[in-house]
Amino acid sequence: MQRSPRFVLACAAAFAVSLPSAVTGQETVDTDAVKFFRANGIDDGKVMDHLSWICDVFGPRLTGSPNIRAAQGWAKQTLTEWGFENAHLEEWGPFGRGWQFSHCSVSVVGNNPWPLIAVPKAWSSSTNGRVEGDVVFVGDMPADELDALDLAGKVVMVQTPRAVYEPFDGTAIRFNAEEMHALADDRPRPRRPQTGRPATAASTDWRAGFQRRRAILQKVYAKKPLAIIDRGSKGDYGTIFATSASIPAPAGVPRDERPSVRDDGRHVIPQFTVAVEHYNRIHRLLKKGAKVRLAVELAARYFEGSPMDQNVIAELPGVDNRIGNQIVMIGAHLDSWHTATGATDNGAGSAVVMEAARLLAHWAKERGEGPRRTIRVGLWSGEEQGLLGSRAHVKKNYAEPGGRGEPPVALHAAHARFAGYFNLDNGTGRVRGIYLQGNEACRPIFRSWLAPFHDLDATTITSGNTGGTDHLAFDRVGLPGFQFLQDPVAYSPRTHHSNMDNWDHAVADDLKQAATIMASFAWHTAQRDEMLPRKPMETPALIDAAAPRRR
Repeated sequence: MQRSPRFVLACAAAFAVSLPSAVTGQETVDTDAVKFFRANGIDDGKVMDHLSWICDVFGPRLTGSPNIRAAQGWAKQTLTEWGFENAHLEEWGPFGRGWQFSHCSVSVVGNNPWPLIAVPKAWSSSTNGRVEGDVVFVGDMPADELDALDLAGKVVMVQTPRAVYEPFDGTAIRFNAEEMHALADDRPRPRRPQTGRPATAASTDWRAGFQRRRAILQKVYAKKPLAIIDRGSKGDYGTIFATSASIPAPAGVPRDERPSVRDDGRHVIPQFTVAVEHYNRIHRLLKKGAKVRLAVELAARYFEGSPMDQNVIAELPGVDNRIGNQIVMIGAHLDSWHTATGATDNGAGSAVVMEAARLLAHWAKERGEGPRRTIRVGLWSGEEQGLLGSRAHVKKNYAEPGGRGEPPVALHAAHARFAGYFNLDNGTGRVRGIYLQGNEACRPIFRSWLAPFHDLDATTITSGNTGGTDHLAFDRVGLPGFQFLQDPVAYSPRTHHSNMDNWDHAVADDLKQAATIMASFAWHTAQRDEMLPRKPMETPALIDAAAPRRR
């Protein structure tokens, strides 16, 4: 079976699109639909406007916050206006309290004052106005010395300094031909050399730093400092990557019984991630014996008493009497972290899903008939905390998952009617192909569906998977769930969870292309005679089909 992206020329794709219908291999391609999606998604695409609503108006969208509630309401209303039915907010949880900050200021005070670039970690408690404390560094302190310290009223540095390297090789990249060939042939993607940067620096720092920080936090937290600061595991030139504050968990406590920063009424010591250049400067001053004092102010608010969260769900009903109740899904997570407006993670994916939904609804109106199968949209919350929203949706509607690596415990009747799920959550990069997630039976199908987009650089099918996003909730219970393969651009080094993740770093042409391809894949899944093939799975018991259908 040929797997290289070189096997079809771009002119073949152009020829296929010129025909009223085409059969590539044994899979029919609806070229009228492809023409419509390309004309309206690329030439007249609206994806960047959707992204502006999601990011500029409603960003950031931390799960449980007022902003994500507003974004969910906008998406529900917009999908309804486009012609989707049964648009609703599907409750899941409990998640815990929401959080939002309105002001943050961290600065060095004294004879040589200067402001720090700093971001609070989510769910940190407010300070009592502007407070000051001397800085104490404990990042490499022996345990007995740390035990002897009085840290009350201090600002504690919990990480060692981190070397910064100049970006001579740049930060934003496209996959090159060698990398795409490796992915298509299911080989490891070759690593690009980085000028002046030790090859093992990141992995060594992560392995040692993570374990050390957990042990240090346990001791520091008990001493009730004024605030805790770190410099994160990556970032430079003022780029900060910050997620959630932490609280230590007592040894031996089961995971589901551990205290959480999202517990109502819990005080969380204010925690900040500081730009590495500023963090390193403070450390150098302390090493010289200089006293460093910080003024810290954080105004934040908790939203307690409503621990449940919600997903946005809407449907374009299927019209085929035989298969109309079968389900095709497209989705992305709407939630983000709080450091910026969540543009590439994952406003981009959500905007692509909204644009694909718009294209599908308009195509149905244009042809005067809806899809054969029902096309369902899912915009998830709680992804950043562990795929919580999508996992809850799958559990409620399709299957009770088993343990890690195990088949589901039981199935809902809708499990047998699920045709496929397509997800986008790897930044702003254009679609270069798709991950098969080990489902080799889909290879010839997806090869046919990608053919009309070879001229847009979408050529590659790889058997592997990409982890950490919502398609895994479906794949885990034996449903066909897929993530598109995207160009990295500057996702990891600059925007993912960072204070630079704003609308301006989204690439319009990439997102237009992605939305067009997602719409086409959803439409073709809805129209084919059979549902997408599934990977083999042990068949568990069926949950009572006579029970009311869960929504």
